[in-house]
Amino acid sequence: MAVYTDITETELSALLAEYGIGELRSYRGIAEGSENSNYMLHTSSGEFILTLYEKRVEREDLPFFLGLMQHLANKGISCPLPVQRRDGGLMSEIAGRPAAIITFIEGFWVRRPSAAHCREVGKALAELHRAGEDFGLSRENAMAIPGWKKLWNGARERADEVEPGLAGEVESDFAALEAGWPSGLPEGVIHADLFPDNVFFLGDRLSGLIDFYFACNDFYAYDLATCLNAWCFEKDFSFNLTKGSALLAGYQSVRKLEPTEAQALPVLAHGSALRFLMTRLYDWLHVPDGAMIQKRDPKEFLRRVRFHRAIDSASEYGLDA
Repeated sequence: MAVYTDITETELSALLAEYGIGELRSYRGIAEGSENSNYMLHTSSGEFILTLYEKRVEREDLPFFLGLMQHLANKGISCPLPVQRRDGGLMSEIAGRPAAIITFIEGFWVRRPSAAHCREVGKALAELHRAGEDFGLSRENAMAIPGWKKLWNGARERADEVEPGLAGEVESDFAALEAGWPSGLPEGVIHADLFPDNVFFLGDRLSGLIDFYFACNDFYAYDLATCLNAWCFEKDFSFNLTKGSALLAGYQSVRKLEPTEAQALPVLAHGSALRFLMTRLYDWLHVPDGAMIQKRDPKEFLRRVRFHRAIDSASEYGLDA
């Protein structure tokens, strides 16, 4: 979450008149995040989050994102529920941006996840996959291999500025992943971006999942592989086997992986790490300092890519036989 577009109290009061959530008491911007503008709203009936969708979110994708949150919340998944306008719609506009108001989820995101946190995340991810099985809309994964390659085409010539020899490394990764990418695995709605700052906890208890704006349809095991990348590496880039084992056990306590999924986990984790390397690399090279998009060090995911290249079996992530 973050703030890139300022709004006035007059604009906000006019927007709230289209909803049945009371009068504005106060509001403030939420600084964290990298994609959209977010505000905490305090009204006479409670607390809410206002999100203004910035340039990286396509307006035509919003019915999928908002409908998915509504579907999951109605299925018992602890996630924000889009608030309906008085006319029944979920989308609005403010300050020239498409916008939505969603319910507030209490909790905080953990900077140093424990194995207990990882187990809860694995369990919640599997519950999300189960709950989304009968969601009526679908969205292609815009950040599948063709999307990575598009970013790479815009970064290849300058990649060695970030790390000498990086261009050759990445070309080899693409060749290996395109040749070995699995097909026919179980698939459905995935979160696709379940990093620690998108999961709230109260102590060791998971209190909510947020930020569904990369959600799409793809392999369930790919979503799980992304969580391995997001939750199980330490600050020194080493993989924490205890955390990996806990995350995978939590997932399988709800949804057992099929043998083909377990077999594919190393290549999916390799691909997931490359996907985040590509977005970070592209932004690192093309986005000026102080711009809307928050730049993050691509080398963090380069180290993950290198780790996954050497993995032969899901047991090396902590998956029990």
